[in-house]
Amino acid sequence: MDYIDYNKGIYLLHIMEQAFSSLISVSNKLQITGDQYCKPLTSRQYMAMLAVLHLPKDETTFINIAKKLGTTKQNITQLIKNLEKKNFVYIIPSKKDRRSVNVRVTDLGMNIMIKCGRDGSINFMADIFKDFTKEEVETLWKLLIKLYCFDGVKMDGFEEKVEIQNIDKDKEIRVGIEKFLKRRSID
Repeated sequence: MDYIDYNKGIYLLHIMEQAFSSLISVSNKLQITGDQYCKPLTSRQYMAMLAVLHLPKDETTFINIAKKLGTTKQNITQLIKNLEKKNFVYIIPSKKDRRSVNVRVTDLGMNIMIKCGRDGSINFMADIFKDFTKEEVETLWKLLIKLYCFDGVKMDGFEEKVEIQNIDKDKEIRVGIEKFLKRRSID
């Protein structure tokens, strides 16, 4: 008969439950705090619009946006409908599939995204990761990607660059990085 170390099993299960509980609490806290940085968008609305911008134009269906964000089509449908009411996005029939629609960001929505990216997102990232080293952020990112894949589904991240028309990208990046580094050095 094999010896089973129940204490090790109890401890491992305990720390897994604590990690999961902490992840849920952190996620909720980040969402609530993030909502304050990007008004008039919520964090979830910002991420939904960012997902639209990261998908090919003819593949911005509710299902693809949901996959990008690791959520359900029903959640995305509600988010997009709210964004549509605010005139930040519009919905058009899909050319690939008559049963689907594609989401597009309006000019107003793009202006809000640029403002949120320039102001809210940079400040939010600097503030929430203020006590993290670059290496700790890299490790956290890798671990979150690993956790996301627990069911065999790989994370479709946001590594691709998004082209935004009518802005001086180099200037925006330079100003944004200067602002970020300045805020990050503040204790």
